[in-house]
Amino acid sequence: MPNDAILGVFAPNDNQRRWVVAKQKPFSAITRKMIDAWLQTDAGQPVAPHVVYSDILDMLSMKMRLTVFTISGGDPLQWHMKTIRHSGFTSRILNINAIFADCHIGEFKDQTYMREAVIPRLNQVLETQQPSMELVKTRLFGVNLGYDRILIPQRNAERPEWIISSSYAQFLLSPPQRQETLDIVDETIVQLLIEGATAKEIAVTLDVSHRTVEHRLERMKERYGARNTVHLVAMLIATHIDRSHGGDTRS
Repeated sequence: MPNDAILGVFAPNDNQRRWVVAKQKPFSAITRKMIDAWLQTDAGQPVAPHVVYSDILDMLSMKMRLTVFTISGGDPLQWHMKTIRHSGFTSRILNINAIFADCHIGEFKDQTYMREAVIPRLNQVLETQQPSMELVKTRLFGVNLGYDRILIPQRNAERPEWIISSSYAQFLLSPPQRQETLDIVDETIVQLLIEGATAKEIAVTLDVSHRTVEHRLERMKERYGARNTVHLVAMLIATHIDRSHGGDTRS
């Protein structure tokens, strides 16, 4: 992880986000700080969620989000999610901040994502009343995504009334709109690309000309609708994830 990264902080006296260059805190350090604050709370005297997260807000990088789920009643679809800090990360694939607008879980547009990647873990955290951290690999509106996530429930002698969810984006990959059948040479080029080989290195490995590799790459870009080689590799990795996981979602 680089020493310097862009962090999001609020400008004085307004609600506008500004980005400044500062030393980035790793997600693990942020989660430890929240857990330390959580451990200092008393289940006999339940506190509001900001007591746990207030000290880490200015530590969140542009790839991190912070959300609070308000737990009311037994139906998860009625629980409310409110964004405390949006991500500064933007993508042509998905507008994450617009998708995760404040709403009840039952109002979220991709209910499959909620049922498979969110609700089961919220229920688990409510039952154990202990924080949970994991790498989530899932799909949102058909796009493969992965992120580190920590869930922290309110310490409460009865039932937690809220759960803090903080996440750190790892990847966001859009598979091609149409599946293509590749010949053995293209499959080999794809594998070498994913492994980080350059077109010249691929040509040496396959004992073909550099021009042949470039021609095949251009043809694959056209077939997949990729804007450039980096975009093509991202699509190919997304396709590989779909095949490896059978389209399953891990919550």
